[in-house]
Amino acid sequence: MDKDHSTTARLLREAYRTGPISPLRGMLDPTDADGAYAVQSINTRQWVDDGRRLVGRKIGLTAKAVQTQLGVDQPDFGVLFADMQIADGGVLDPTTVLQPKAEAEIAFVLARDIDDPNATTEAIAAAIDHAVAAIEIVDSRIADWKITFADTVADNGSSAFFVLGSERRPVEGLDLYSCGMVMEVNGAIVSLGAGAACLGHPFNAVRWLAKTLAERGEALRAGDIILSGALGPMVALNPGDQVRAIVGGLGTASFTYEKG
Repeated sequence: MDKDHSTTARLLREAYRTGPISPLRGMLDPTDADGAYAVQSINTRQWVDDGRRLVGRKIGLTAKAVQTQLGVDQPDFGVLFADMQIADGGVLDPTTVLQPKAEAEIAFVLARDIDDPNATTEAIAAAIDHAVAAIEIVDSRIADWKITFADTVADNGSSAFFVLGSERRPVEGLDLYSCGMVMEVNGAIVSLGAGAACLGHPFNAVRWLAKTLAERGEALRAGDIILSGALGPMVALNPGDQVRAIVGGLGTASFTYEKG
């Protein structure tokens, strides 16, 4: 095992440029959450030192079926950087990803900090400035997506890029529990879901994140973008794909997967 985690972190950073690497079984136990987050933290610090700007967090493994598949009973999180955002209706260059997949989500932007590990759902809602439809483009630096919980956590939550819709809506009065989601690729429906698919309600996911970060001595900050988790199955991308997500009450988000 990689006791100080620096080698694992370096291999994952290099994989963005050189291509997918083998699963981390010899470096991290598949359920070693502390070790995996330590690797993620090393790379986060390195990227910040390199000049990247942290703008929020992404929550993953919010679907019970995916948790069961990976043998875990909790979500995970990764960090979002400003250079990961694609404009609504923009283009994702295939040369910038390895084995990408898209999933539709609800994103929130915070109006104020959340640093209380016991924040109520009401407090979470009150701290949110607005919600938008979103698409997360996930990717894996692990070959063939053969990931365990530790693999995806160490690999920054298998993150890559994200798109935020242009319609900003205050959360008051929104039905984020039963709102429907449709994701289309080239006009064909490829994924269906609802707000309840995200830990029973997207606010539950944000509440989990706030508690988890607070226990680690960190906090969610005003202005942070939070991708709350997939509302339906992810879909692999092929060059030329036009992807659009529609979320009830929140409008749309879209991008094209092609050379810019």
